[in-house]
Amino acid sequence: MANQKELDILSSGKALWNKWRRDYADVQALEPDLHLADLHGVDLRGVDLRGADLTEANLEGADLRETDLRDADLRNANLRSANLSDANLLRAHLRWADLRGATLNRTNLKEADLSKTDLRGADLDGADLTRADLRESARTETSHLTPLAG
Repeated sequence: MANQKELDILSSGKALWNKWRRDYADVQALEPDLHLADLHGVDLRGVDLRGADLTEANLEGADLRETDLRDADLRNANLRSANLSDANLLRAHLRWADLRGATLNRTNLKEADLSKTDLRGADLDGADLTRADLRESARTETSHLTPLAG
């Protein structure tokens, strides 16, 4: 279950959340616990979610553009129709995540675990998939994939 204090800080806005992450980088803010959080349709653009536990979180339709999700745990997360354009998901764990219809334009997915991820209808135009694990991920001809040269 998500940490209520962290959810309260996050709901107070991006500026306060990012300040809290900077001010307490050496303690609890290091790996925020947002496990099972309902963030459906929430504007998280530019939020620092590095190392966050977002397992089984509902992020359907969320605005995650330019969000820092390096090393975040998004296993089994619902990211259907989320906008992750220009987000940084370096080494993120997305195993079993639902990314159907998600927008991942120019997203950094280097070394991300996308195994068994549902990418049907996802737009990956310009996404950097260098050393990403795509084993057993669901992709169809409706997925738009034009990866960066690497």
